[in-house]
Amino acid sequence: MARIILVQGDITRQNTDAIVNAANNSLQGGGGVDGAIHRAAGPELLAECRGLGECPTGEARFTKGYKLPALFVIHTVGPVWEGGKNGEDKLLQSCYKNCLKLAEIYDIRSISFPSISTGAYGFPIERAAKIAVETVTRFMERSEKIDKVIFVCFSKKDYEIYLNALTDTPFFCP
Repeated sequence: MARIILVQGDITRQNTDAIVNAANNSLQGGGGVDGAIHRAAGPELLAECRGLGECPTGEARFTKGYKLPALFVIHTVGPVWEGGKNGEDKLLQSCYKNCLKLAEIYDIRSISFPSISTGAYGFPIERAAKIAVETVTRFMERSEKIDKVIFVCFSKKDYEIYLNALTDTPFFCP
C-alpha cells in the first residue's frame, strides 16, 4: 500500500531508491540541500550533471546516486519566491509532479523529497508544504508504481509545519 512518511533528518542519508535534489538551473551544485547532496555523492555526480545541461524551473533531471545510500538523484529547480504573483505555486507543483513522473519512468518505488524552494529561494514554507502534500497525494491516488514518499525536513520547525500539512492526508503514516 502506498504511503507518505515524514522524518526530520538529513536527506543525504535516506535509504530510498531516489532522493530529490533542490537544485539550481545549472545543476552544478550550490548551497543548502544541493551542496549537501553533491558533497555526499562525490565528484561523479557533478561530472554527470555537467552532461545534462541546464534544467529550467519546474522541470526535473535524473542521475545516479554514486556514494549516496539512494541509488538515484532526481534534480529539480524550484521557483524563487517573488511575492506569489509570477506563477510560483504552479512552478513548485510542477517540480513535485515532474519528479514523480521521472520516478515512475525509472521504476522508482521509494523517493525522498526535501522542502523545495523554502531555503535560499524564499518560498513561504507553510504554502510550500501545502503544495507539496497536495501534489504528492493527488499523484499517489493514481500511481501504482510508487510505494513510499518521504518528506525529509532538516529542522524541527519545518517538520512541525509539514506535520500540520499532512494531517488528514490519506496516505500519511505517522
